[in-house]
Amino acid sequence: MTDTVIFVALEDEFSGPIPANMRIVYTGVGKVNAALVAACVLSDMKPKLAINFGTAGAVKPGLSGLIECGAAVQRDMDLRPLGLPLGKTFGDAEPDELRWAEGPVVGTGDSFAAAVPELPSDLVDMEAYALAKACLRAHVPFRCIKFVSDSADEGAPSDWQANKARGAALFGNWLTSI
Repeated sequence: MTDTVIFVALEDEFSGPIPANMRIVYTGVGKVNAALVAACVLSDMKPKLAINFGTAGAVKPGLSGLIECGAAVQRDMDLRPLGLPLGKTFGDAEPDELRWAEGPVVGTGDSFAAAVPELPSDLVDMEAYALAKACLRAHVPFRCIKFVSDSADEGAPSDWQANKARGAALFGNWLTSI
């Protein structure tokens, strides 16, 4: 039985080892891939806990290393021409900010952030919001652990490439503490 599923976008970011009661699922990059994979996995496996691990760009100065996030927003959901605020999905029952714990806000979007996003957040990534929403709808508790790989600025692409695997050992140690 799998008590915990660990969602990771890319095998480059984390490949284990993990405790016996956990399973790694690679989603691919972006909100659509993450949501589709999570919906299937959560329905089939019915885990007691879902964890998202991956890299993130730091928007808030001073954030580094391994960060446990407490909320997510969609930094690229833009229906302002329809009169909705940035980040709000038309007809969505869930709040604009999905909060599951104390901690920094990660702004999720389907673009690699190489600049500070317009919607305020502490970190930026490409999967957390989708995974958090899938877990909310499946009634599965969610945790989100991000390794700060870059500063979400013009150097972000090369910094991400150089640092994306550096958080794996830190996350592996974190897993043994839960």
